[in-house]
Amino acid sequence: MTQTPEDLRYTEEHEWVRRIGPSRVRVGITDYAQSQLGDVVFVQLPAVDVDVAVGDSIAEVESTKSVSDIYAPLNAKVVGANQELESAPETLNTDPYGSGWLFELEVSDAAALDTALGELLDAAGYQGVIGG
Repeated sequence: MTQTPEDLRYTEEHEWVRRIGPSRVRVGITDYAQSQLGDVVFVQLPAVDVDVAVGDSIAEVESTKSVSDIYAPLNAKVVGANQELESAPETLNTDPYGSGWLFELEVSDAAALDTALGELLDAAGYQGVIGG
């Protein structure tokens, strides 16, 4: 059974979103996603200081099975990227909700982030997507 932490929000594209500040979030791929990908061998991270829109393909995860696009879960600016993944992409497999995070996004204000997070799936909703 895959882990689906209750304190996160999720997308149907198998990304998780964790609020880490009033207007900032950290994004990664779910445990389910990493298990479907298999062994991750390369991660292409987004450029920092770039504005992104919901649904934009902004990163890639390459595994022994396939290459998967990672999409922006909300309209925001990329304010950080997990450079550790460049030398240790397998961290996505071993710790997808911790040190395997991909990037950080910042929105204009806390109210905008509240609204955006409200439009994402909660843990139960994501379990419905993956058939859990």
